[in-house]
Amino acid sequence: MKGTKGWVVLAVLSAIVLSGGIARAAEPPIKIGAILSVTGPASFLGAPEAKTLEMLVAETNKKGGVMGRQVQLIVKDSGASPEKAFSFAKQLIDEDKVFAIIGPSTSGETMKIKGVAEAGKTILLSCAAAEAIVNPVAKWVFKTPQKDSDAVIKIFQQMKKMKISKIGVLSGNDGFGNAGKGQIEKLAPEYGITIAANEVYDAKASDLTAEVTKIKAANVQAIINWSVVPAQAIVIKNARQIGLKIPIFQSHGFGNIKYVEAAGAAAEGVMFPAGRLLVADVLPKNNPQRELLLNYKKNYMNFCMGEECSTFGGHAYDAYTILVKAIENAKSTDKEAVRTAIENLKGFVGTGGIFNFSPTDHNGLNVDAFEMLTVKKGKFAILK
Repeated sequence: MKGTKGWVVLAVLSAIVLSGGIARAAEPPIKIGAILSVTGPASFLGAPEAKTLEMLVAETNKKGGVMGRQVQLIVKDSGASPEKAFSFAKQLIDEDKVFAIIGPSTSGETMKIKGVAEAGKTILLSCAAAEAIVNPVAKWVFKTPQKDSDAVIKIFQQMKKMKISKIGVLSGNDGFGNAGKGQIEKLAPEYGITIAANEVYDAKASDLTAEVTKIKAANVQAIINWSVVPAQAIVIKNARQIGLKIPIFQSHGFGNIKYVEAAGAAAEGVMFPAGRLLVADVLPKNNPQRELLLNYKKNYMNFCMGEECSTFGGHAYDAYTILVKAIENAKSTDKEAVRTAIENLKGFVGTGGIFNFSPTDHNGLNVDAFEMLTVKKGKFAILK
């Protein structure tokens, strides 16, 4: 009788080992938090980011998860509020015990929760662009959008080609706008650019005629409009309405076709730096990003019933796939090991460029990650 019981136990153990899936099914999921501006003034950023993560997590779990564990996504809608982002970050780390956080969508929110991620020793992969997020480097904080200083350099390089030396600057009064304004002011002298007018506007503004009128009075050769909220489209419309026909340059925060639609015909000819996602279909076949970009565009449109993807959704795509790759490289779900794996990730092809992280660079991209794009007949096109 004693021997029979032993055989039964051995048979059960053998079945569990052979099946594999039964043992893995008992393992807890990998919890990934996301703080995104799904609604509110930055919904053009957060909504596509949330949809992208939902799509990717569904794909991952369908394939068996990461290292045999399912992924559980916990999305918190901050509505672009730094205070809400702070509260959600504490909740995700202290209560939900998440493995990592993706987001927030905006720079102001990210700066608000950097300290929370550091104190909680939790990987933070921001979808916001301000360089201050990763400069100076914080051990647990990374970001996937290209650097705002590189975006400014790309714009100034184009201005030099066009022999533009006197400009007007408009910027939003949020974290992204303030950071970009600082980089423009810092880098302008290096490129022989004089800022003749410099206006800051409220992110919630509905009419910016007064601001663009001041720019017009300064008799500038071009405008840089640095914003990531819907008000940036109002600047373009108001500028054209008062008869300003000079070139308008936008930041990389213009990479959603909905901004073009909001500006209407006034957006024609606007120039801005962006990742290659928006022009993936015209990239050379040997471009290392082309296949990934086309697949993401196709999969996103299928998942979102025909909605076009944006560079902002791409930032979430990169954050998630970088995290998964780091877990696989570390062969572990130990936070410290995965953090180190991100820091040592080289040649990683993403939507925003080819990432090469290091202990001194938690963004991993340079100016070559950008293309100069323009709006042509209501669509994005490579600037010739």
